[in-house]
Amino acid sequence: MKHICWFFLALALLLPGTAAAGSPLRIATEGAYPPFNDVDRDGNPVGFDVDIARALCKTMNVECTVQIVAWDNLLPGLAAGDFDVIVASMAKTPERKAVADFTNYYYRSRSTFAGDPDKGFRQTREGLTGKTLAAQAGTVQARYLEDNYGGTSTIRLTGTNKEAFDLLASDGADAVLCDSLTIFTFLQSEEGRRFDFVGIPLPVSSPSSEARIAVRKGDGRLLKALNEALREIRLNGSYEQINRAYFPFSIY
Repeated sequence: MKHICWFFLALALLLPGTAAAGSPLRIATEGAYPPFNDVDRDGNPVGFDVDIARALCKTMNVECTVQIVAWDNLLPGLAAGDFDVIVASMAKTPERKAVADFTNYYYRSRSTFAGDPDKGFRQTREGLTGKTLAAQAGTVQARYLEDNYGGTSTIRLTGTNKEAFDLLASDGADAVLCDSLTIFTFLQSEEGRRFDFVGIPLPVSSPSSEARIAVRKGDGRLLKALNEALREIRLNGSYEQINRAYFPFSIY
């Protein structure tokens, strides 16, 4: 047990702004991306991301707070020092790497389209000409739609992923491009029953394939501590327990 004590002590010394220094580690998540992050009836943050964040805090033996921040404000707020960590299913992209540092991935998932399979779906620029495609603004999926279907398809970008699914359900969009795991949850809902996965997933090399945790640029000590904690929750079974609470298959 001696080496474990030294592990926790080292983490406490490494983490700026933690309970050891008199203030908690401040974690931000979006709160609008179920099942990964959402809010309950009382307005409290819940979801896979939130459970992972709390498991990391427990492993690091630090006090943490989790706050809800709009997607577009996450990276600016991190850079401004409004919080210390983002746990919000964020993919690492060249643009984001310029303003934040990222941990190892904590889950993987392919991006794909959701739509009405009875209407037919040809996943080519020609096949989607004239179609309305939706995605959440500021995401890698939104960029993909604009780069590959802009000019021939109508691209509708929404404030949240739920709003994109609402467009699909109300026939305001022919298809939604997003993380396949969020589609999995949507398809099990009442409004999602008439829809399904359509087309083929984006390439595995797509940056949306790996979700990571973001810290302020240059905060190498916190980054290292989080990576150590991610490894620990994988080894001690905490990660698997959280995984099984949301999905009947591994998403690591």
